[in-house]
Amino acid sequence: MIARIDPFSALEGLSRRRFLVGSGAILSATAVALMAGRPALAAAQASKQDDTESDVRILNTALSAELEAIAAYAVGAGSGLLQKPALDLALQFQGHHKEHADALAKTVRKLGGTPAEARERYVFPTDKLKSQADVLGFAAGLERGAVSAYLGAVPLFHGRELASAAASILGDEAMHWAILRQALGQDPAPTAFMS
Repeated sequence: MIARIDPFSALEGLSRRRFLVGSGAILSATAVALMAGRPALAAAQASKQDDTESDVRILNTALSAELEAIAAYAVGAGSGLLQKPALDLALQFQGHHKEHADALAKTVRKLGGTPAEARERYVFPTDKLKSQADVLGFAAGLERGAVSAYLGAVPLFHGRELASAAASILGDEAMHWAILRQALGQDPAPTAFMS
């Protein structure tokens, strides 16, 4: 028969809390709940940790897309194909994507994650960009993709604040898409619903 040892009985004069803090032991809320004989609380804490990890993955996916958009707008702006005011618009939209990326990276850090980083190199169809309309069409396609991605991401977040922030970015991406469509002479709002 194996004797059960209470790890806290040897801590004469120390509270359990002081032992955990003073020993440098770091226990998750799940482990603490399990040690306290609270499996339901442990399950809730594990679920919360899983939710946070899921939110960080979604945020990093969005961050990666924003970093790609920043690079794409740099290619478009540097192509020499955009005339004013289209060039100014591209630079403005690139600035928006930089703000989105900064906010997403900060949120990932706040949740304890490591933010995604820009790739060293992106592959864009630069050989197909021969006119301002080509560049604007390329940008409109990226913005349309961003709208779809954020539409899919918003309901996946576990916190209302994250969903709200993603919805705010979604609105900005939709405005970009509409403005680029209008600049191309297309209907800026071709449908009543996004999908």
